[in-house]
Amino acid sequence: MRKTDKKTDNQIRIVLTEVCDHALGTYPGFQWLTHLVDYSHFPDSLKVVCVFDTNANLSHFYDDAGNPVLEALIVKKLAAVGVRLNRPSAHITYDTEENCKRENKGKWAHRLG
Repeated sequence: MRKTDKKTDNQIRIVLTEVCDHALGTYPGFQWLTHLVDYSHFPDSLKVVCVFDTNANLSHFYDDAGNPVLEALIVKKLAAVGVRLNRPSAHITYDTEENCKRENKGKWAHRLG
């Protein structure tokens, strides 16, 4: 990773930590988020994964129209550090601990890799 990539990654990590802190206090069942990126194809390769504890809580999040609000916050925070997402829905996904346990035996590295 180049020095500029490390700087960009650190900025992304900082703003996504702010988003995570907000989501933890706002959305029942929200657990954590992470990002994946291949800097040779940045920003098109950027993917943000928001994780809830159960499918039921993720379903409630969708039912309450939480996803457009959370996605708007992610887009706003990333834009503040110069990262523009043209199609947020292509970059932001949702998952659950429940699905990872069932499908990947709780191994997030395998699931995300």
